[in-house]
Amino acid sequence: MYLRKVDGPRSVTLPDGSIMTRADLPSPKTRRWVASRKAAVVKAVHANLIDREQAMKMYLLSVDEFESWEMAVKEHGIDALKTTALQRYRHL
Repeated sequence: MYLRKVDGPRSVTLPDGSIMTRADLPSPKTRRWVASRKAAVVKAVHANLIDREQAMKMYLLSVDEFESWEMAVKEHGIDALKTTALQRYRHL
């Protein structure tokens, strides 16, 4: 079996004891962002599986977009990433 060379760790242990690997990340070709995919990217960055700049470059995200995902998860949890819940969690 051949493992492709990557910068950084191949897997990390999350605070809940589960293991997250690079295979758990969404495809870089992702165009439809559901809450679970957004949450996976935010978790990977917070667990230092990938760094923030790498995530934004890989998924073509703006700084504002990624920061809004982070704030939503921090303040309200993963459910705040659902598009149907945006109105409920949005602060003006």
